[in-house]
Amino acid sequence: MTLDEFFDGEQDSRRLFDALQTVVAAIRPTELRISKSQVAFRRRVTFARAWRPSQYLRRPAAPLVLTLSFRHRDPSPRWKSIVEPHPGRFTHHLELYAVEEIDAQVRQWLQQAWEGAA
Repeated sequence: MTLDEFFDGEQDSRRLFDALQTVVAAIRPTELRISKSQVAFRRRVTFARAWRPSQYLRRPAAPLVLTLSFRHRDPSPRWKSIVEPHPGRFTHHLELYAVEEIDAQVRQWLQQAWEGAA
């Protein structure tokens, strides 16, 4: 699957993803893996995922969700949800509605996730 296929008909989601991809590329080169459900950013392992909630929900939702995994629970109130699928591994979900939300804090989280994927 290509990015164009993944984001077909979802211009707002694609615009947010393109901004997110620009930020990730500024950290270091990464590999993209595109599936039917998400786009994964990989180093040695996946460190970030972008997905469209509209694929799964029948109600209005954020155009894009950024999912990051850390070894700690980040205290920011910006996270939509945080789960601990494995002991000491916390998955954080951030809803994105506007390019401006991909700010210095999000860049810091992406950098931290990238470093954790070494």
